[in-house]
Amino acid sequence: MKLTILKEHLNESIQHVSKAISNKTTIPILTGIKIDADATGMTLTASDTDISIQSFIPIEKNELSIIELERPGSVVLSSKFFVEIVRKLPAQVVEIEVKDHFQTTIRSGSSEIQLVGLDPEEYPTLPSIEENRRIQMPSDLLKTMIKQTSFAVSTNESTPILTGVLWTIADRKLKFTACDRHRLGSRETNIEVDADFQLNNVSISGKTLNELSKILPDQNTLIDIIFAENQVLFKLSSILFYTRILDGTYPDTSKLIPQSFQTELVINAQQLAEAIDRAYLLSREEKTNIVKLIMREDHTIEISSSSSELGKVTEQLEVSSLTGELLRISFNSKYMLDALKVMDGELIRIGFTGAMQPIIFRPEETSSLLQLILPYRTTN
Repeated sequence: MKLTILKEHLNESIQHVSKAISNKTTIPILTGIKIDADATGMTLTASDTDISIQSFIPIEKNELSIIELERPGSVVLSSKFFVEIVRKLPAQVVEIEVKDHFQTTIRSGSSEIQLVGLDPEEYPTLPSIEENRRIQMPSDLLKTMIKQTSFAVSTNESTPILTGVLWTIADRKLKFTACDRHRLGSRETNIEVDADFQLNNVSISGKTLNELSKILPDQNTLIDIIFAENQVLFKLSSILFYTRILDGTYPDTSKLIPQSFQTELVINAQQLAEAIDRAYLLSREEKTNIVKLIMREDHTIEISSSSSELGKVTEQLEVSSLTGELLRISFNSKYMLDALKVMDGELIRIGFTGAMQPIIFRPEETSSLLQLILPYRTTN
């Protein structure tokens, strides 16, 4: 293989695929990036068996020549060095030449680097996926839905299914659900599929979705999502992102969400988040993160936290409306902040069914987003 390529395009592709590289892999060749070059362009592939990412660089784009191919071929190069070397090369054009026994020379400006390559024939093939179960959605919407749910996945690997976000499709609605037993995030959106299209028990690792989110374009670009028996493929314009579906059955979380509330309040989301953030400074020092909320008859709430060493924070906030029984609630301020950060709109509606029952948050303007956190039992 011998070619020259514009460094900017090569570096961008490497950054995309390197998100699939894991240092923990037990298969040595998977610590490398596979490079294939032919008359159409260059394809880079990286995988850790759970995620596989493939990025394609065409020979030319918008009449700009990106690659000049002298000799097609393939090689696998150590990602550890290849990623860093390309980023630090001095010139805008990179020459890559692979000789016998996959000895690879990279030239750029006055630099010449020799790398020991590996046999691409030993690299695992990517899963083949039939494209008969496909949906399309805008990348910015997918990115938002990931952001609004993935933070609530469990980090405890002893229940792997809860480390994922559950995807369901029914009645032309796509729903994401994430739950770590202490909190829950869910987001729903309408989707253009056949009326009988259903999706059940598809859970994708929250970590994986966050890596996908970094690749997704911010603008309104349609993404193809293809579901197979144990894999999901996300197709972007020049990137293929494969991920494994988590094993196991996701628990039914619908029973956690109350259908009616004994107390409801509507409040400015930003003001509440800022007040809890200030209270969090002290609660964090106590290592408990516990903040208290007390409802008053004069349509205000009190947010407070205390530290035995540092003191106390108390703040009064006005609410837009407050109906039902006045309650005192203690909660994890970090969980509350995480939920408030992803809320849409200025006002949020918070529902309570008792001092020790789940707290439910929704934007006042829409019911498509829901956050739930469990309160704490405290001695006072």
